[in-house]
Formats: sequence, C-alpha cells, structure tokens
Amino acid sequence: MPIEPETQARERKDLAEALRSLRRASNLSGERLALRCNMSQTKISRIETGRALPTVIDVERILKALAVPDEVANELLALARRANVDYASWRAYARVGLYHKQAELKALESSSRVMRHFLPAVPTGLLHVREYATETLSPTVDGDPVRDVARAVQARMDRQAILDDTSRSFWFLMTEQAVKWQRAGARAMAAQCAHMVEVSRKPNVELGIVPQGVQVPGTPMNIFVVYDDRLVTIELFFGEVVLRDPRDISQHLNLFDLFWTRALTGEEASSFLEEAADGFMRQRN
Repeated sequence: MPIEPETQARERKDLAEALRSLRRASNLSGERLALRCNMSQTKISRIETGRALPTVIDVERILKALAVPDEVANELLALARRANVDYASWRAYARVGLYHKQAELKALESSSRVMRHFLPAVPTGLLHVREYATETLSPTVDGDPVRDVARAVQARMDRQAILDDTSRSFWFLMTEQAVKWQRAGARAMAAQCAHMVEVSRKPNVELGIVPQGVQVPGTPMNIFVVYDDRLVTIELFFGEVVLRDPRDISQHLNLFDLFWTRALTGEEASSFLEEAADGFMRQRN
C-alpha cells in the first residue's frame, strides 16, 4: 500500500510528540534521558522537535530508558518503523521532471563512500551508455507518465563522473538476465556490455554476475542499492521505497553478500560480458 506523504509527515510528527510527552511524564530532563540512552542531549532535542528522524533502534533505547509499558512501546515502535520508510512514485518524479531524480541520486552518491547495487533485472544508470539509457528512460506502456527523456538521459550521463572519484567504492552485482535482457537494439546491447567491461576495470569498482545454472539459496526479488550503512533504496514498477531502519539495512547487506558469493567476478565477469557483447554483435549481423 503506497505511503502517502501527508500520512508520513503526520506519523513522524506524532512520533516526536509521543516521545516528548513520555519523557515529560517520567519527570526526566532531556539531559537525563540522553545520559540513560547514551545519546547527546542535542540528538534527544532534535528527535523530540521533529528535526531529526530517530531510527527504530533509537526509539527502542528511549522507550527502554523511560520504562514504557510493552503495549505502548510496541505501538510506538510500529510507528517508528513506518516513519523510517519513504515511498515516491515515478509519476510524481515525472511531474517535476525525471532529471530531478537524477540530481537527487547524484547528491546521494556524493554523500556516500560505499555503494552496493543489486541488479537482478537491468544494469543501473551509472553503467549505461547513452542509447541504452534512452531506451530505459522512455515510456513503455500506456499509463507511463510523460517525461523529458533527453534531459533525464543527459543528467544520467553527467552522474557517471562520480565513478572516477577513487575515494568512493562501487559494487555492481547483476544476474545473467540483467546483462542479456534485450532492453535495446543489438548494437546498443553490445555497446552496453563492452562499456561495463571498461567500468569494471576502474580501481574503485567491483562487478559481479550471477550466471544461470548456479544454485543460489535466495530469490532475486527486486533492485536495491545500499548506501554505506545509512539507507536502502528499492525500485518497484511504480515507484521507489527508501528504508532507514538499521535492521533492514543489515538484512539487505546480508542478501548482497549471499548473492555475491555465487557471482563471477574479476576477469571471469569481464569474459562473460565480452562474450555477451559478441553474441549481440552476431545477432546484429
């Protein structure tokens, strides 16, 4: 069920007010509560005024310090979990221009040091050649929102400069289907595979491919990206979900590691991509 922005804002406000009320009912100052929680008084103040969104773990620590009854604590923890999830539809992004989404991603990448992309269906925009990017950003079915494709494609191309920043590391993990799903013409697909070989040879890039025929004790349900240990973004057909609960982040890191152990990496991955590129070129001819 989509998370409405109005509902989200109200729930975050309710959470802040509830935590402040519980502290006051316990006759504790913000400073005393901070000591009990091993947090700074500034952080407690920012949480209670709604200027900072607490993680679920933060809320657990505060509720434990206040000795809140289980029934009330469970209700507030459920509220905290909902508050730590964002949802935005692609239609909403299209209304303001998909290039704004590219700018948002650029800012997120610029503030992160380690990015892990799990890509069971399609390579990420950081790996796209222009023609492939154009195909993936163009409307495909009735009901897809209208968008300025050329501007969004250019913004995506501009984002790729961050791959040359060796202070950041990028992990790209794809399935064989993501590599070979023919999202564009044979020439563009061949160029896309060849380009991924080039990117994989950058010193700050690791690229893995899980081939078909390898037994994997997990199912690749959806695209996700983990930014450091701060948040996870999950792509759906109709929008994007953002998770900030540390347990959700940890679970996605564990999933990434699970699939990575079954992947071709290094020269094996490069050889796989080169063979795929040759296959598309033969198809073109």
